[in-house]
Amino acid sequence: MKKLQALNKRTAPKSVMPEKIIQFGEGNFLRAFVDWIIYNMDQKTDFNGSVVVVQPIERGMVDWLNGQDCLYHVNLQGRMNGEAVNSLTRIDVISRALNPYSQNAAFMALADQPEIRFVISNTTEAGIAFDPACKLSDAPASSYPGKLVQLLYRRYTTFQGDPKKGLIIMPCELIFLNGHHLKECIGKYIELWKDDFGTDYAGFKEWVEKYNYICATLVDRIVPGFPRKEIADIQQKISYADNLVVQAEIFHLWVIEKPANMSIEDLRAEFPAEKAGLHVLIAESEKPYHERKVTLLNGPHTVLSPVAYLSGVDIVRDACNHEVIGKYIHKVQFEELMQTLNLPMDELQQFASDVLERFNNPYVDHQVTSIMLNSFPKYQTRDLPGLKTYLERKGELPKGLVLGLAAIITYYKGGTRADGAPITPNDDAKIMQLLTDLWATGDTRKVAEGVLAAKDLIWGEHGDLNEIPGLTDMVEGFLNDIQAKGMLETVKSIL
Repeated sequence: MKKLQALNKRTAPKSVMPEKIIQFGEGNFLRAFVDWIIYNMDQKTDFNGSVVVVQPIERGMVDWLNGQDCLYHVNLQGRMNGEAVNSLTRIDVISRALNPYSQNAAFMALADQPEIRFVISNTTEAGIAFDPACKLSDAPASSYPGKLVQLLYRRYTTFQGDPKKGLIIMPCELIFLNGHHLKECIGKYIELWKDDFGTDYAGFKEWVEKYNYICATLVDRIVPGFPRKEIADIQQKISYADNLVVQAEIFHLWVIEKPANMSIEDLRAEFPAEKAGLHVLIAESEKPYHERKVTLLNGPHTVLSPVAYLSGVDIVRDACNHEVIGKYIHKVQFEELMQTLNLPMDELQQFASDVLERFNNPYVDHQVTSIMLNSFPKYQTRDLPGLKTYLERKGELPKGLVLGLAAIITYYKGGTRADGAPITPNDDAKIMQLLTDLWATGDTRKVAEGVLAAKDLIWGEHGDLNEIPGLTDMVEGFLNDIQAKGMLETVKSIL
């Protein structure tokens, strides 16, 4: 075994570039996604920018990062154009990492740096929140939006409201329209601290609204994180004792919705990710891409899982390669769900093909049972809108999606599979009780009607699904077939 070197700027080359980006968050996702993208932009365009990381909460990883001079490796794994890929890249774009709770002066001084232009964040879904207990004088404010307003006000006063010193703000939290929520929180803090701003209030408010650019974004890359099982092999390969290796799938997508006060062309010029050949789309609206991801990635996941498991298949990759289940997944994705979206068909086909490659990742044993948690709420948001749109557009029900619903209902009966493997559904206690009571009747008609009628418990604004023409009969028919012939033979009957 090779002797490993410590990883730092004395043992490995590190670029020195102007600090252009403040990044709130030091976790695996941002390091494997955003910082990897910045690295590629620096390599392939004239962006020439580095990242200052700010730890958003009191306890975090900045000491670990600084201990390696913010150098680490990204290990990308997956399939690309049909080929297996397993690559290692050393990322050197983070200049330094700060803890604003112990280094508040250094944190606030970031606002005084003229080259700073971007703020990027991933502070978890709970991070974009307004806390009225925060004060402008806090060092720092506890919430992420509070810290951001503190920085913006310092920048406004330092540069005397210079229109060219506004920031482009791109949150990556996994919330639909994350930028809209962040903008709302910023507005609330400006009102809350109105008296503290004094005579600056009106000018500061106008400067934030006119010359700062808040984008909603959609991010997509699976990041398993630190590769515990393979770390010894990886460290031997790279010859460094890197304790911050982060593993991710090769697929990446970042949709950035242009802010109302900036053009697509101007944003592309300032953030040249597309020019670097990256899968970063700067678009008028994030919404169709959000719908595409939920429909063509999450939608098939939700129905393939019970269908595969009840057919004796445990891993997503094996389901894709199964001679029957593979055809079922293809049918649901290409023939049914894809027909319900409003983006160009060639774009949808490319995305759906990418999704199948991701499902077929040779490096990840994705258990279908891990997707089965809370299947009814997932079906309600991911598959039911497609079912209704398909019926509207084609005049018939999509058999694959309806069979998926019948498979979920059957899975929630519990018991064991034909090979003796346990069937252990996991959902809201009231949903579990409803299914237990319905299956206790021994009448599949009552089961179908009872599940479809559960508008308050499961279907929400979609109402009583028994009112959808033909749905109750089709669900009942599939429930009977699954009981009589088994899942696999039932799937064959619709292909």
